[in-house]
Amino acid sequence: MGLTGGPVQGTYRLAQFHFHWGSTDHHGSEHTIHGKPFAAELHLVHWNADKYANMAEAAKNPDGLAVVGVFLQVGSSNPQLQPVVDAMADIQNMGTQHTFSNFNPSTLLPNSLDYWTYDGSLTTPPLLESVTWIVLKEHISVSHEQMAKFRSLLFTKEGQHPCHMQNNFRPPQPLKDRKVRVYP
Repeated sequence: MGLTGGPVQGTYRLAQFHFHWGSTDHHGSEHTIHGKPFAAELHLVHWNADKYANMAEAAKNPDGLAVVGVFLQVGSSNPQLQPVVDAMADIQNMGTQHTFSNFNPSTLLPNSLDYWTYDGSLTTPPLLESVTWIVLKEHISVSHEQMAKFRSLLFTKEGQHPCHMQNNFRPPQPLKDRKVRVYP
């Protein structure tokens, strides 16, 4: 899956996608709309494949990464999200992996691709200022049951005392001098 056009120049290649969520259905996103948080947020992380050899090199440069953010709001069950939820049984503990075959992450996007965009940073350390953020205006749905599967994941390795993975998000930060642009 690639990303071209809009606020980025060149071709950005999808490196990975991940989710951030809270301990409740109303608090777990790293961005908000008019101060309203969502249950979770999906990040599709892309790197500038036209200019850099790999994601690690791209992350060190201000035009290196582009992250598409998608809000998840609790509502009906999301069939496009279900393959990810089903895979959680295989990745319950820290350090485990699951390989997806025949899964297209673009199926997780909402119908409308209208967005806000700004130049910012990664939301996890080392918080590098190398991200063009593309935050979609439209959310996707996730059921209470699907969110419960996210919250069942563990920060701990197998055999350790279980510590549930919750509140794995960075709270929204002040804009400072960043300019947020809207499309359309």
